[in-house]
Amino acid sequence: MKFKMIHENYNVSDLDRSLAFYKEALGLTERRRKTGDGFILVYIGNEETDFELELTWLEDHPQPYDLGEDEFHLAFRPDDMEAAYAHHKEMGCICFENTKMGVYFIEDPDGYWLEITPNGK
Repeated sequence: MKFKMIHENYNVSDLDRSLAFYKEALGLTERRRKTGDGFILVYIGNEETDFELELTWLEDHPQPYDLGEDEFHLAFRPDDMEAAYAHHKEMGCICFENTKMGVYFIEDPDGYWLEITPNGK
């Protein structure tokens, strides 16, 4: 039996702010949207993979989300690590750097960490 990974979900407090962040920081854009009673799901992605990030906005959840100890993350590999680093530095969203491993993390508006890793890491 084989399984294909298709998406990961992040709950967000401000959908427009999150969509803007993911577009600017990682080039992810809306692929499709589902709206229901009290919720909106937006699936974002890029041309590099069919894997998607599902952003969920819940009407009845005005408080910040509890992300535990921030020990989980989604990783991205840019085609130009130096340009990505410079862009994220300019955005002010780098929250942690591990120079020994050659990786760094950016933080989205809701506190989710996203790893930026070079080829081969």
